[in-house]
Amino acid sequence: MKLVIETHVEQGYLQVKEGFDESLFTKLSPPFPPVKLLRFDGSSTGDLVSLQLNFIFFKQKWTSKIIEDQTDEKEFYFIDKGIELPFFLKKWTHKHRIIKDGENSIIRDEIEYQAPFLLLTWLLYPAMLLQFAYRKPIYKKIFT
Repeated sequence: MKLVIETHVEQGYLQVKEGFDESLFTKLSPPFPPVKLLRFDGSSTGDLVSLQLNFIFFKQKWTSKIIEDQTDEKEFYFIDKGIELPFFLKKWTHKHRIIKDGENSIIRDEIEYQAPFLLLTWLLYPAMLLQFAYRKPIYKKIFT
């Protein structure tokens, strides 16, 4: 399943790139499930990000590895791939793009995920959409 969400912000793409740090990552976490950040290396190739999702009665670990990053005159992007996923996910790839838009930028989240079975993949779509839509006002507030 693919999901794409774009947010227009009022800072240049290189300024936004500098703001993609541990502090931003923490602010982007929605209220449910509560997330505990276990490790945050950054957004360069080879870096790891690991967190713990708290579903009240049980916890799940999620670790992603940055498999690619690039900066050029038009955009900055990095791709994280899930290497240890919660039980409800079989595959996860997330391309974070910060695209130059004149003096401003577009933050584009391109997510591809798969659950262990097709029905669950479809059932997760609304939750995934809400999780990433939650980021839009945060991006706008921080990158103004």
